[in-house]
Amino acid sequence: MNARTDDEVREKVREHYGKVAEAPLSTSCAPGCCGVPTPGTSLALGYSKEDLAAVPEGANLGLGCGNPQTIAALRPGEVVLDLGSGGGFDAFLAARAVGPEGRVVGVDMTASMIGKARANAERLALGNVEFRLGEIEHLPVEAGSVDVIISNCVVNLSPNKRAVFEEAFRVLKPGGRIAISDVVLLQELPASLGGRVEALTGCVAGAVTTGEVERTLESAGFEAIRVVPRPESRAFIREWLPDSGAEDYVASATIEASRPKTTAACCGPACCEDKPRS
Repeated sequence: MNARTDDEVREKVREHYGKVAEAPLSTSCAPGCCGVPTPGTSLALGYSKEDLAAVPEGANLGLGCGNPQTIAALRPGEVVLDLGSGGGFDAFLAARAVGPEGRVVGVDMTASMIGKARANAERLALGNVEFRLGEIEHLPVEAGSVDVIISNCVVNLSPNKRAVFEEAFRVLKPGGRIAISDVVLLQELPASLGGRVEALTGCVAGAVTTGEVERTLESAGFEAIRVVPRPESRAFIREWLPDSGAEDYVASATIEASRPKTTAACCGPACCEDKPRS
């Protein structure tokens, strides 16, 4: 990724989103540029007015590229894991969907984001949501403990997507599923765009093709893989890095896959070993 090491990528991302978490509410940052998340923007991503009214101010930081809730089909009593949970917006909506018998765990690698999400959870008095500090490539989550994994425009930020999906496979129960909104690459980025730090932290430079997402999921052991780009996302991606042409190279997509109910026939590395990664 433009000669940056994995650790350098993570540090750039952590630094950027730490600033987002610590910014005043009136200056929250969208993926590629600073601005205030508006109801219109969130509605364009697939959220409803009811969704927006259900969370406290400061939970929705305007950082998504879709609404994973629309494909997750969450059911009461399920255990949900939110990768890159930010201020807690999607986690809180998931908590409402799974009800008091269910549970939601949010994982984020930025300490200030975890602090913000926990404060928001206290304001909502939610007892079925918790937030843990950790990297999505090394999840602080027990193997085989999760029914559904959701994520909103976060996996593209990881320099090691194979590790992300292997970890996702590890923590899912047999038959568990992932429902992710993320960004995929439509065509190779020009060096003038791919080399920009703000393109990396802004959910553009780290995107990979639909085919690569599918192959990485398959190698991790997943089945029923479905990656569907959303052409209509061009309108809001244009606002991430104005005048860069980013909307010509990346698009929002829904990503779905399942862990097989049995792993006997699976030959992926995550199928045969459910122990945490060292």
